[in-house]
Amino acid sequence: MDNLSAKDLEHARQRAAIVFKVRSGQLTAEEGARLLGVSRKTYYEWEGRALQAMTQAMEDRPAGRPEQPQDTEKEELKARVQTLEHQLTMAKKTVEVRALLHAYEMQCEKEKRRGSAGSKKKPRSGQKQ
Repeated sequence: MDNLSAKDLEHARQRAAIVFKVRSGQLTAEEGARLLGVSRKTYYEWEGRALQAMTQAMEDRPAGRPEQPQDTEKEELKARVQTLEHQLTMAKKTVEVRALLHAYEMQCEKEKRRGSAGSKKKPRSGQKQ
């Protein structure tokens, strides 16, 4: 309906007005058809479409804003960002674990050197080797 010209819109309004006059008893279907320049059969087809459109327009709708059509590219990008954020978190945790392991290995190496340095001491006199 948004693509209708002003002339087309006015013509549609005139048709609707005639349908309302026929439905309210101000005109007969034959008179309405003659005013519209169509057969009575075509008039009834138009009347049926008009009533159906009005009925659909009057149906209850959910409260709030209507759902926006999903932008598939936007949804794909959101999913990709979520995946990358997860990968980044895992990479940071991996770096932390490696740093902790390195610190642990360094500590073990220090203790090992201390232990082996203590065992290299010369025995005191009077002690057997």
